[in-house]
Amino acid sequence: MAENLPYVATPSSIKNALERIRAAATPQRVTQDFIQTKLQIKGGTGASIPPFLKKIGFVNSDGTPSSLYSSFRNTQTSGLAVAEAIRIGYRELFDVNEYCYDLSDKDLLSLVCQVTGAAADSSTAKLTVSCFKNLKEFADFEAKSKEPELGTSQPVISLPPVAASLREADGKVGLNLSYTINLNLPATSDQAVFNAIFRSLREHLLNGE
Repeated sequence: MAENLPYVATPSSIKNALERIRAAATPQRVTQDFIQTKLQIKGGTGASIPPFLKKIGFVNSDGTPSSLYSSFRNTQTSGLAVAEAIRIGYRELFDVNEYCYDLSDKDLLSLVCQVTGAAADSSTAKLTVSCFKNLKEFADFEAKSKEPELGTSQPVISLPPVAASLREADGKVGLNLSYTINLNLPATSDQAVFNAIFRSLREHLLNGE
């Protein structure tokens, strides 16, 4: 069914919402009050925005802004964040054609109908295409190639060599070891991730025990 893909009855409201999300401070929770009061999107149109944002991964199930929401507000990662949101919300389209974002309007509508089983003249399918296109205006599907992948060699932090001695039972030094730790950091703007990594490193490797 077409309702499995994210859409709203007023697709242009998606563009308004994203533009205003960039300007507004990040709330503790993305509620209808936030949409209507801070983003100034009223009535039923405003009420449809929070569920839509949840479906594309901008808002968590408990209403809190996700890491994609935060990344979108950063001009350096904004396009990548929306591209990832589109991949999340419209995963079924990407399963059939990984370059669906490059399709013409006609071909995209045909793909939506194929995936959802909707009729070619379905108003829901057409709204789905319009919502996809409104999101795509903010997306940069090439941005991922500019970011270091998890587990790649950059960024790499080389920590000072750590020496260790294994002593024999009589107290004599039997073996001296030293090693260098290269830490591959994930591509993320979430400071909490880095804090957790370095806290664990300090507790388990650098405490001298």
